[in-house]
Amino acid sequence: MLDLERPLGARSLIASLLLRSQPPRMRAGRLVQWCGLFGVSEGAARVALSRMVDRGELTSSAGMYELAGRVGGRRRAQDWSLNPRLPRWNRDWRLASVTTTTRPATERGALRDAMRRLRMAELREGTWTRPDNVPRASAPAEAWDVAYAQCTWWTGRPDNDPVALAATLFDPAGWAARADRLRTRLHRVTAGLDHAPERRLADAFAAGAAALAHVRADPLLPAALGPSTEAGDALRAAYRAYEAQFSEALRAWFRAHA
Repeated sequence: MLDLERPLGARSLIASLLLRSQPPRMRAGRLVQWCGLFGVSEGAARVALSRMVDRGELTSSAGMYELAGRVGGRRRAQDWSLNPRLPRWNRDWRLASVTTTTRPATERGALRDAMRRLRMAELREGTWTRPDNVPRASAPAEAWDVAYAQCTWWTGRPDNDPVALAATLFDPAGWAARADRLRTRLHRVTAGLDHAPERRLADAFAAGAAALAHVRADPLLPAALGPSTEAGDALRAAYRAYEAQFSEALRAWFRAHA
């Protein structure tokens, strides 16, 4: 979850901007200029670009940087999250259980990150579950690969109340409440972009990044299991309206600072 009050670092600024660009590539000068809007120095921005290339998160050619690797691979799942297509739920749940008792910390961390991207919740140590209503397109391929490599999977139904289970594991009411707050903020910053957008661009970007992070964390529960469904649809609609307005303001800003 992205903290609206914490300044965004150069890597986050670069990755977030490129993840929201079509296509996800941009010249170094523009990325440096963009980071400067948030108080990041040119030197710090160029160091971040170099490190992202070294980590395989960006490719570089003739002064142009493009998303690559794991970060680039998240683009398709992010796009899906903004327009999710869910199959009809038949009341089944998916379960995953870690198959080995001894794993290095790196593998444990990789699995926890993968399960977060798969929108799974930890039932107990080493056992993860969720309603069986999300397709493979909902998460990056590398997240599925990690989860399948470390876990045994099966399908079943809880004997106890599934609504209570979903509330305990996913806190859909809490997720919906934050979604409503972020939607209100998006409406406010979107309206602000109509007047003096340059002064409001940074705040609008941070608000959009927070909303997008929350959308990616949407548990996407079936409507029968909690209040997050309606709140998620409303947040995604607000984000799409915001994104159209923000993209126009961003292009104008780059033209003005060419």
